[in-house]
Amino acid sequence: MESWIFLGVILAIALIAKNSSLVIATAVVLILKALPATGKLLTLVENKGINWGVIVISIAILIPIATGKIGFAELISVFKSPTGLIALACGVLVAVLSRQGVSLLATTPQVTVALLFGTILGVVFLNGVAAGPVIASGITYCIISILHIGIN
Repeated sequence: MESWIFLGVILAIALIAKNSSLVIATAVVLILKALPATGKLLTLVENKGINWGVIVISIAILIPIATGKIGFAELISVFKSPTGLIALACGVLVAVLSRQGVSLLATTPQVTVALLFGTILGVVFLNGVAAGPVIASGITYCIISILHIGIN
């Protein structure tokens, strides 16, 4: 019963904050929870969902290459600008930090509660986005802003 209440509160907060991503995610979880014999499916999504999400995000990031919006010229220009080099370094940093984060969650599952709550607070009340690779661009933006480097 506690999980229904918890999910209901999250859904209510998401609706009040008009955060469609969190509304959809919570509604899907509630529907899956309500359906009979979905225990294995919930476990599967819990275990593989982050990997699936990374795949979907990676596909979205690769689409501009497929459509020709990004080519080798853009790749080469990355190495010629401070912004590009900072973004490259932040991509590496986030990948390494993510590996450490996954290890932390595996060995300390109670951190998941704080992470979930912090993510919900950030998404709902600070208009944040719950996504991984976007973190790299956010860190890049912070460093660029601190160093007062123009974004071109």
